[in-house]
Amino acid sequence: MNNISRILIVCFVATACLITVNISFAAEAQPSGTITIESHSVALGFGVNWGHGTLKYKGKEYKFKVNGLSVVDLGVSNVSATGEVYHLRHLSDFAGTYNAASAGIAVAAGVGASYLENQYDVVLKITSKKQGVQFTLAAEGAKIKLVE
Repeated sequence: MNNISRILIVCFVATACLITVNISFAAEAQPSGTITIESHSVALGFGVNWGHGTLKYKGKEYKFKVNGLSVVDLGVSNVSATGEVYHLRHLSDFAGTYNAASAGIAVAAGVGASYLENQYDVVLKITSKKQGVQFTLAAEGAKIKLVE
């Protein structure tokens, strides 16, 4: 096999990979829904096991409780967070145990974003409204339960 053939094969494989990645990002670009989360009173440096939130999905709002998601900050009394929900195909897939997704925590321009994924491949991208707030997970992850 000559060098030109090898270069063409490498270019073909690279192009195929880029197309696959672009399709993946395009599919994920549209969130399935959005969430807001509210927490009140956080301990020094290691946080509480959060509180409650609202999921907006298919034009309706659903209340939920979350445990195991803490915030790292000193003296915070009220923390609000918003987020986007990806890969949610059925409402029942929203509840469950979320662990850190492969993206982890990203920080850009002072805003932290936590990526969490549950057993149904539902991904949450949570962003705090307070600059400098970072989210951490309990050892068993964050547990979300829909409230009726």
